[in-house]
Amino acid sequence: MKEKTNIVKEFKKNPALFFMLLPGILVLLANNYLPMPGILLAFKDYNYTKGFFGSDWVGFDNFKYLFTSKQAFIITRNTILYNLTFILISVTIALALAIVLNELRSKKLAKLYQSIFFLPYFLSWVVVSYLVYSLLSSDQGVFNGILTSLGKEPINWYVEAKFWPSILVFVNTWKWTGYDSIIYLAAIVGIDKSLYEAAAIDGAGKLRQIFSITIPTIMPVVTIVTLMKVGRIFYGDFGLFWNIPKNMGVLYNVTNVIDTYVYRALTQAGDIGMATASGLYQATVGFILVISANYIVRKFDEDSALM
Repeated sequence: MKEKTNIVKEFKKNPALFFMLLPGILVLLANNYLPMPGILLAFKDYNYTKGFFGSDWVGFDNFKYLFTSKQAFIITRNTILYNLTFILISVTIALALAIVLNELRSKKLAKLYQSIFFLPYFLSWVVVSYLVYSLLSSDQGVFNGILTSLGKEPINWYVEAKFWPSILVFVNTWKWTGYDSIIYLAAIVGIDKSLYEAAAIDGAGKLRQIFSITIPTIMPVVTIVTLMKVGRIFYGDFGLFWNIPKNMGVLYNVTNVIDTYVYRALTQAGDIGMATASGLYQATVGFILVISANYIVRKFDEDSALM
């Protein structure tokens, strides 16, 4: 009751701020909550002629397609390992980049670099796929041109599976590191400057200040961002894994993830029930992972927990 009273007081105090939230809340409701009854399709054999309510119930049969497939282990392994790599990079490279940007003396130069690193985030995966293709094309690609000029044999990148884990990790890092670094940079900028001044007076150098002040102070932000990424560890970035490898079948063992596998199954078999079952499976596992990770974090540092 007390919390309800506080919300009412805040609304009367700042009504404009609450009205600014209204469009976002409406989009959230329309996009995330109104479609939730569709979860029932995961337990039905959906038939277009019978419709949503008339389709027959099949229990957990739709989940069997995902778990009994020969590709089940491969797509699960790829999804988890890629996402673990992406999370690790987000916590290391993006954080290091944010610290470097914060240490730049020239603010104009810092803003220029921020814009350069942030630019790839605004490019669609379709555009990025053509950029990658211009580098890796077997006949006119930049990399093969360099290899040929050095007297070496060109590489047919789109049929050599061994290169693609590194390629996908590099492309994802190039596209997302700038975005993640901006989040960490915003947290770093908010640190009280007097802490650095006091450390400098005590004889602490820049490196010591980074490890004793910067990183510990923004660790709650890093933890929250990591927890949110952990919740999507069973989700593959569809644009990355579909567009960049050009849907080459010979690369499926290293590029196929749950999302691309389900999309192919849906477009080929038209099985809506199986696709819904996969989405429910991903959401459930992601929810459990977030709750579990948050519980572990709360045990060590309650202030760094997401909730």
